[in-house]
Amino acid sequence: MPEPDAAFEPVWTGGAPIADIDAAYDNGAAIPDAASYTPRWAALARAFRDRMMAAGRAELHLPYGEGSRQYYDLFHPGGTPKGLVVFVHGGYWKAQEIGNWSHLAAGSLAHDFAVALPEYTLCPDTSVPDITREIGVFLDHVAARVTGPIHLAGHSAGGHLVTRMLCEDAPIAATTAERTARTVTISGVHDLRPLVRTKMNETLRLTPDEATAESPALLMPRPGVDLVCLAGGAELAEFRRQNALLANVWHGLRAKTTALEQPDRHHFDICDELADPDSRLVAILTGLG
Repeated sequence: MPEPDAAFEPVWTGGAPIADIDAAYDNGAAIPDAASYTPRWAALARAFRDRMMAAGRAELHLPYGEGSRQYYDLFHPGGTPKGLVVFVHGGYWKAQEIGNWSHLAAGSLAHDFAVALPEYTLCPDTSVPDITREIGVFLDHVAARVTGPIHLAGHSAGGHLVTRMLCEDAPIAATTAERTARTVTISGVHDLRPLVRTKMNETLRLTPDEATAESPALLMPRPGVDLVCLAGGAELAEFRRQNALLANVWHGLRAKTTALEQPDRHHFDICDELADPDSRLVAILTGLG
């Protein structure tokens, strides 16, 4: 590739094909002290749940289906909720649990939104298409619990799952779709086809046809979609590309989209501001800014 100059600068990488597809999606290897994050999140989440339980504002492990991981936690604001915020965790559809993310509800709760965090069955015990259907069942279920607009947020694989709910063929009821307001996908994966070539696909078991059918970037958004795509400026190039990809494609399909990058944030700290009521991220998610 020609050397960049003042008039021509590369947007992503140098332009060569990805030599190591596993490294391109390996966030843990790219983040210093990566192993310390999950224990830290778990401690913050546990303390938050204890406070909410003591205040009588938490309902934990509520079933939305019959599967052992088909449950959710629901946190209530101090007064009548003005709507519902849903946060779907990531972990490449094969790891993580909602018990590590409870504290991220704090920011939206402070603005009088109820907050729900769904769990879902993990690969290889299920498939990505089936996880999509589980999240659809959950959304229809929780929509009956809380009135008002529904704001969706998801991180990494969770970003895929919430944007999948915005597609024309999303497995949700029309009434749920109509109530869906702002959606924020955080470091989401929106084109699943590259993952077919990764070692993790030994666990995901995505076929090429499934990867295509489950990629929001290759699907039609519903009319009226309001989507914000956020990634960290210090993320792997593939996540920055995936972030801009969906916003660009869906903008051309008449959706309202914005692509944002937060300087110096990486894949593991990009969600932290969801716990801060005064953060810009909470304002974006709740439609306050």
